[in-house]
Amino acid sequence: MMTELITSFLLLLGAFLMLLSGIGIMRMPDLLTRMHATSKAGALGIGLMACGYMVFYSAETSLVVRALAIIVFVIVTAPIAAHVLGRAGYFVGIELWDRTVKDVIKERYDLKTRRLGSAPKSRDDEETY
Repeated sequence: MMTELITSFLLLLGAFLMLLSGIGIMRMPDLLTRMHATSKAGALGIGLMACGYMVFYSAETSLVVRALAIIVFVIVTAPIAAHVLGRAGYFVGIELWDRTVKDVIKERYDLKTRRLGSAPKSRDDEETY
């Protein structure tokens, strides 16, 4: 009885976060904020649903190991995939939201060579003797 309650709670919470991720895709104003919504809420939602699966099938070790592998895979790959897609979209020329406060890449990206320079050194980084 308790296993079913915990499983149901984890599955419903995971499904709710996946729903929020889908709503974030539709409602957010630009690519970068959409990628943020999908990578955070989506990965957590999938992780919670896999945890619910683990709780329900806790007696079978092979299924628990598979669920753990899914959780690790999603948590490792989702932020990287979102970063790569957001960066590619930025470099292709997808416009940012008009109320974006700061664009750090714009100062370091050379349009002619299509290369991204390293961050400028701040005064704090310099060693003083």
